[in-house]
Amino acid sequence: MERVVKFLKEAGTYYLATVDGDQPRVRPFGTVNVFEGKLYIQTGKVKDVSKQIHANPKVEISAFKDGQWIRLAGELVEDDRREARASMLDAYPDLRRMYSEDDGNTEVFYFKNAVATFCSFTAAPETVKF
Repeated sequence: MERVVKFLKEAGTYYLATVDGDQPRVRPFGTVNVFEGKLYIQTGKVKDVSKQIHANPKVEISAFKDGQWIRLAGELVEDDRREARASMLDAYPDLRRMYSEDDGNTEVFYFKNAVATFCSFTAAPETVKF
């Protein structure tokens, strides 16, 4: 999992794909944090992406950097604990201009049954499960 986190942080922006009915939806994200040994992302409950994740927690992430890309597939599980939200916001202090662990809007999800595939045009794909 450490390799996945390092790649996503170095890429800076990754793209999260969800499903909205029968339509895929993709948008840029930038938050990734490890809390209690799990990989977390963050969003706001008022956003459509939150509603899509709650309706269907199966998602994929993709990011590209230095001629390599990653695809991370798995299920997102909401962690409604204040400590989990605070950990994310502490890792991304700029988010505190828009979010607070106590605002009723901030939510964090961790990956379950995650499969990450590292790819490039010059090497065979490598898979990491966590």
